[in-house]
Order: sequence, then C-alpha cells, then structure tokens
Amino acid sequence: MLKIYHNPRCSKSRQTLQIIKEKNVEVEIIEYLKDVPNAKELKAVLKKLNLKPQDVLRKGEAIFKEKFKGKTFSDEEWIEIMIENPKLIERPIVFNKDKAVLGRPPENVIELF
Repeated sequence: MLKIYHNPRCSKSRQTLQIIKEKNVEVEIIEYLKDVPNAKELKAVLKKLNLKPQDVLRKGEAIFKEKFKGKTFSDEEWIEIMIENPKLIERPIVFNKDKAVLGRPPENVIELF
C-alpha cells in the first residue's frame, strides 16, 4: 500500500494521484496541510527519500522567502519549521514501507509499483 502527502490544489499532486489510481494501487491519501506529519513521520519519509529536509523545501513560497531564505538551520530545526509551516513541504511525496519518491515529475511514482 502506498501513502501520499497530497495537496488537492496542486496539479502535480493530482497528476501523481491519478497515475496511482490508474494502476489500481491501494493508496492512503494524507492531506498534509490538514493532517500535518509529526517529526518522527517526517524523518522516516526523509530517510526513505534519502534526502535532507532542505532538499524538500518549497523555496518559492512567500513564507520561505520572508522568514527563512539565506538562513542556516540544523536538520532538526528545518523539520520543526516544516511542521509549523507545512506549506513548505514539497509535494507530492509518495511512499511505502521501504521507499519514497517526490512526484516531480508525477511519473516518478512508477518506481514504487
């Protein structure tokens, strides 16, 4: 079973979810802006992605530019920042118990099938 950190307002997130549904793969949809992952969950997903928190930040968001651009934080601090500001988490992220991918481009999700 797959899980997806999904934002229904994001075209890439919708496209990724569509690919999953077309393959008839069972998926749990987590609207991460409403159901924000905790630090443990976010760390687990980052480990599966093999990425650092800074690698999945939406640096084009106004809140990033206003509050965080050009500043240095530890991985732990970035995780807390993302939990407090989930809009900064890149989307979509699709994962299973072993691996995760960013749905940018949406076709990346095929790696999990």
